[in-house]
Amino acid sequence: MPRIPIGSWAEHAVNWLRDHLDWLFTLITKVLNGLYDVIHTVLSGPQPLLLAGILAVLAWWLRGLPAALLTFLGFALIESVEQWGPTIESLSLVLVACLITVVVAVPLGIWAARSRVVGGALRPVLDLMQTMPAMVYLIPGILFFGLGVVPGIVATIVFSMPPAVRMTELGIRQVDEELVEAAEAFGTHPRRTLFRVQLPLALPTIMAGINQVIMLALSMVVIAGMVGGGGLGSSVYNAISSVDVALGAEAGLAVVILAMYLDRMTGALNQRVSPLGRRALAKAQAALGGMKFLQWRPATSVAMVGVVVLALLAGGMSYFGQSDGKSGGGNGRPISLGYVNWDEGKATTYLWKEILEERGYKPKVQALEAGPLFAGQARGDIDVQTNAWLPTTHASYWKKYKDKLEDLGAWYDKTSLEIAVPSYMKDIKSLDDLKGKGGQFGGKITGIEPGAGEMKILKDKVLKDYGLGGEYKVQESSTASMLSELDRSMHAKKPIAVTLWSPHWAYDKYKLTKLKDPKGSFGSGDSLHLLGRKGFAKDEPQVAKWMKNFHLDEKQLTSLENDIKSAGDGHEQDGVRTWLKKHPGLVDKVAPSADASYAKGKDAGKAPNIGYPAWDEGIATTYLWKNVLEKRGYRPNIRNLDVGPMWTGLSTGQVDVETDGWLPVAQKQYWDKYKKDLVDVGPWYDKTSLEIAVPSYVKGVKTLDDLRKHKDEFGGKIIGIEPGTGEMKRLKDTVAPAYGLKDFDVTSAGTSAMLTELDRAYHKKEPIAVVLWSPHWAYSKYKLTKLADPKGTWGANNQIKTLGNKSFPKKFPEFAGWLKNWKMDAEELGSLEQDIQDAGKGNENKGVEKWIGDHPGIVDKMAPVK
Repeated sequence: MPRIPIGSWAEHAVNWLRDHLDWLFTLITKVLNGLYDVIHTVLSGPQPLLLAGILAVLAWWLRGLPAALLTFLGFALIESVEQWGPTIESLSLVLVACLITVVVAVPLGIWAARSRVVGGALRPVLDLMQTMPAMVYLIPGILFFGLGVVPGIVATIVFSMPPAVRMTELGIRQVDEELVEAAEAFGTHPRRTLFRVQLPLALPTIMAGINQVIMLALSMVVIAGMVGGGGLGSSVYNAISSVDVALGAEAGLAVVILAMYLDRMTGALNQRVSPLGRRALAKAQAALGGMKFLQWRPATSVAMVGVVVLALLAGGMSYFGQSDGKSGGGNGRPISLGYVNWDEGKATTYLWKEILEERGYKPKVQALEAGPLFAGQARGDIDVQTNAWLPTTHASYWKKYKDKLEDLGAWYDKTSLEIAVPSYMKDIKSLDDLKGKGGQFGGKITGIEPGAGEMKILKDKVLKDYGLGGEYKVQESSTASMLSELDRSMHAKKPIAVTLWSPHWAYDKYKLTKLKDPKGSFGSGDSLHLLGRKGFAKDEPQVAKWMKNFHLDEKQLTSLENDIKSAGDGHEQDGVRTWLKKHPGLVDKVAPSADASYAKGKDAGKAPNIGYPAWDEGIATTYLWKNVLEKRGYRPNIRNLDVGPMWTGLSTGQVDVETDGWLPVAQKQYWDKYKKDLVDVGPWYDKTSLEIAVPSYVKGVKTLDDLRKHKDEFGGKIIGIEPGTGEMKRLKDTVAPAYGLKDFDVTSAGTSAMLTELDRAYHKKEPIAVVLWSPHWAYSKYKLTKLADPKGTWGANNQIKTLGNKSFPKKFPEFAGWLKNWKMDAEELGSLEQDIQDAGKGNENKGVEKWIGDHPGIVDKMAPVK
């Protein structure tokens, strides 16, 4: 019978969809990523035990006091085994997938219940969705959506949807037909019959289906960890690939706790929302007798108050933990690093993770099989991999994807691939010697990951060249499994043949013989290359330059691998840091910082928290000091805050210092409130002014009195800034009453919105009145008239001061001294603001660097080091 090429048809169909519906997959990716980010941000915001408390309150509401206590203890245990972050990631994936599944599946189930044609058409589709091996869904998921959470979410939706559709259909079909007929007899509309009769009675069955959706979703989320889905799936995958019993037990326990919580809570939710469930709950509580207090549950309002209080507490605790500044030149930009779980790949990936963090980037690492890694990098989901064996081992992947990748160069040369046996097997020295001795080895060669290039070469070429194909079977496993089998056999003095490569620490630990390859079937040896996605060098030229100059010798590499193995799984960076301590100066050699030529301050390494409002002079001076401090070896964290929260943070010490205090007038109310907890470091700019400004083409408006007379011309509106600023408060409380402007509508959308509105009106030559201040770059860009204030209602001119928490001078004496002697004039400040404006949002550091380059010696002037 001729072979039916179903696989080829499926491949062509997937390729056609990928090529022609890429816009749709991109849209789905953005939507799902956005939904996941929102849910994950909410869940990861609170401190772990606070979120455990919130979940416990929900358990108390749904199931009673024992369930609440067990919930808190269970999630506290997850935190204690360091699996909290992965658990929250998995919970976020489950919630996103289940939300979408329920929204789609329940209507489909209702439709199927009301139409036998639809039910019959859906049944084989649901059979296919439910019986197809779960991991198969990941293959098109990678091709359509790349690596990360999205393919995991999509595969989870497909895999978990059938129970919800089937149970919804079953629940509605099982509703007593006489009840439905009675409703119809009374003239009830079919829609009301559905919502008032069928759905309430079918709700227990539907909830059972939703419960199954959640359980299947959780199982699929773990599988999705194989394609970079993160969460507990990643922990389980790492544990399997490294045969790490401890990590596997901890991650598995976290999965069990999360599954039990979701299962019990969704089951109990049915008792809360279903009339039949509430009746069954009442009977169960009546049967408890004297133990009723264990099942007492707070009213919904009480439970919600508890959740809200804990959530507000969590939000308050995490508010000041946000930081938008990073030390080094990376400016917090993300870089994704992928690796196959081989020792040299893991070692160099985590080494680069540490180096990039030192330089201010936000690297993320993902362990993947070789196939998904190359495919994901070709799509642009992975920026860099450090462990491409070329030109031989990964030749097939390089041939397929080289047009979408960049070779950043070889960092290690020369490697070799081989089969190795224990040295106590005296008569086996070459691959030829294996022939006829398959019985000694149990007819197998212990291999590594099936996607590895070495495995492909072994199967396709080596076994054929040496006539070993019918005698030996290649046992696919993982690197860690192969090493475990090697260790077990060595200790038992049993024969074993394993796939290995050089360099590898196993040759130091065990006495092994590399089998010679006289026919050269394994090739002449590889170099280990760094590969970047296409366009990476253009996007990150500095990092690409560092990587092109990166090299390690065998001694450095094997010692790095050993330190990481000693640190244990989950603590790879601790191993890297231990190794770096033994190799001082290596980070500066591998990734020389632009700041390396600057002398370090005596307090180098300290990390002051600097707050700033989104005002141009605040942004400019904060980023300037961030840059200067980094050049002096500090690790500043900068935080963009509204004025009120910033002053509160200053008073409590959560913010150490800010450079944009307008005193004695504009921010007087804050100073009066918090001055006992603050210190005035000194003014750096003198004198400022507050004002309302109009375009110069608006004739006849020179003073605030004129503004009142031309109210209709301006539409009775003044464009303001942030509502919490002192200038806005003074405008409303003092200036407006004095000039009869109280009936003007003062908008308060923020500084950026005001400037946008000014730009729009200016280009249309429309009248506009805006709240402004001097100094400000707007006066350089536009021809504006400052409206005179003959009554002096804006008050005396302000100085711009540096203000710190009262402990600031003691904590950062060197920095405090620099700030005390720091001054800027209008020209310096204006040019700094303009350079930052020209650099654009998100590129403030580039603007500052340009300004520093245009002002040689400014760093030594601002922050002198003896």
